Amino acid sequence: MTVDDKEIGNLIGSDKVEGTAVYGADERKIGSIERVMIDKKSGRVSYAVLGFGGILGLGNDHYPLPWQSLKYDTRLGGYVTGVTEAQLRGAPKYGSERDWNWADIGTTRAVNDYYGVPFV
Repeated sequence: MTVDDKEIGNLIGSDKVEGTAVYGADERKIGSIERVMIDKKSGRVSYAVLGFGGILGLGNDHYPLPWQSLKYDTRLGGYVTGVTEAQLRGAPKYGSERDWNWADIGTTRAVNDYYGVPFV
């Protein structure tokens, strides 16, 4: 399958999103998308998990970003969020999958509140 086969109009395969660069408000790269979290009931992407820190992907912290806080920028070839690297350092994060409870509404609501995105 060619790259073009994976991208149809405004749609893109999840495997193409994973690994895509994320840029802060200052257009500096702050990390890459490691995975997307999809709401089981609505089928909509709710969060992108940003890998940030570490060296060559090792020792990364994981930052859930509300999907609504990301906009694709064709010029940069990646997603842009309204936060800077300095602001990201204070954002909710986890070190490993065991450290985050996606089922905890309070935790996910805190993520949305941090980024100023309504909790849906």
